[in-house]
Amino acid sequence: MAFFNVLCYYLTVAEKKVPGRRSEGKSSKEQVMNLYEAIQVKKSVRSFTMGELPEKELDRIGRHFSEVTNLFGNIETDFAVLDNHKGRNPVSGFLGVRAPYYMIFYSENTSRSMMNIGYLMQQMALYLCTRGFGTCFVRKLHLKKSQKVKNGKKAVAALAFGRAKGAYTRKMVDAHRMPLGKICTFREQPRLWMRQMVEAGRMAPSIWNSQPWRFVVYDNCIHIYTAGESHDRLSEAHELAFGALFANLMTAGEELWLELDLIRLNTVPVSQYKPEQYLISVVLIS
Repeated sequence: MAFFNVLCYYLTVAEKKVPGRRSEGKSSKEQVMNLYEAIQVKKSVRSFTMGELPEKELDRIGRHFSEVTNLFGNIETDFAVLDNHKGRNPVSGFLGVRAPYYMIFYSENTSRSMMNIGYLMQQMALYLCTRGFGTCFVRKLHLKKSQKVKNGKKAVAALAFGRAKGAYTRKMVDAHRMPLGKICTFREQPRLWMRQMVEAGRMAPSIWNSQPWRFVVYDNCIHIYTAGESHDRLSEAHELAFGALFANLMTAGEELWLELDLIRLNTVPVSQYKPEQYLISVVLIS
């Protein structure tokens, strides 16, 4: 299938620029952790202070967005940061998340575009966490007409961000996630790096923490399945979540100095799941 051919081409870790290896240290005094560490402690924040951020901080965020890679290189995307610290640019409606800033993600409407957006959003959420900011994914947007389209691309999701009221991190054990044993099957005793990878995947955000993925681990592969849907009929919300999952996996691989590929195998791995649930495999390149 064309989708998976493109995925395999664009997701080789050796060709990607996923910043934040532990060994590279902190990029500045203000960066409190690296991206991999952010995976383990980042929480969704729904209550923010409405303070204004320095212009240089907003510029730094914009520069970082220009450096992150798409999941699919053939999908055109864009972004904009809306300043709402005075309450004049609400994005998520009366009952939504009120934040001082919103990063709006724009995309052309094409196959797997929401998966691609989820990949970008999670990369930015992790980066903002390393800078000490809280974030929250926003799907239902209430934008002004002038904000709905940018350079021919439609606004599809937003990342609320700013200084959190209270904690923007939590202990990994306090995350509202299913235990690894409920979403992952190990066919043999896993290596340490394999367990670290699936734990990073387990921590990926999803709507209502539904975790619409399942893992089957064997040898040097993590086979990824949907939790019930056919892989070609994923809802937009679940596509977004799988994009975030891939961002976590690739960030973890970079931290662990692993050369990985995402490959859809021609022969569906034997498992307890239906063949149509099989999505892709993360393979260690030896």
